Amino acid sequence: MSIFIDSANLTHIQRATELGWVKGITTNPLLLAQAGTDIATVLRSLKSFSSGPIFYQLTSTSFDSMLNEAHQALAILEKQLVVKLVPNELGFKVCSELSSRMPCCPTAIYSPAQALIAREAGAQYIAVYVNRASRLMGDGIQLVNELAEVLSGSHTDLLAASLKSPSEAASAFTAGAQHLTLPYKTLMAMSNHELSEAAIKEFGENGSGLRR
Repeated sequence: MSIFIDSANLTHIQRATELGWVKGITTNPLLLAQAGTDIATVLRSLKSFSSGPIFYQLTSTSFDSMLNEAHQALAILEKQLVVKLVPNELGFKVCSELSSRMPCCPTAIYSPAQALIAREAGAQYIAVYVNRASRLMGDGIQLVNELAEVLSGSHTDLLAASLKSPSEAASAFTAGAQHLTLPYKTLMAMSNHELSEAAIKEFGENGSGLRR
């Protein structure tokens, strides 16, 4: 199981990776567009913050250009690259072509049928948008459970994205997601709870240790 940060904000990524338990970085074209600088430069910066997987989504729209873009990303990110792909006929075809050479992750998966195709195409991951699925379809956690059943026994892991609270993140994991990717705000909230804060205050005010 791994927790990733879903961001292209270098300040947020640096802070998150310094926590010690954030194991990689996921990006998408919208996040990279917000970075406000050359994409290759951003990707090189991401490598300086993390030695774990870095997810980059292809934006080309033809088979050959997608392969070329994947190899451009590979030249920058090397073994850290995970290629994200849109889940349509072309995206799954590219996944089938690339998955034996570099890890692939069809993203924005919304159905067990898509998960089944990704599995057969050799994807190492699929990404499901949990909160968005809840808003648009009614129950994103149930979708996670259904996708986990489809992927059971395969070499394809389930990555839960679009997680807006610590409780939603934990529910996605218990429903079967092997990995979570969290926006910075959710990520930084994961380690806190109001009852824990009360206990910490009590320890500080009334407790003793080697320093007291």
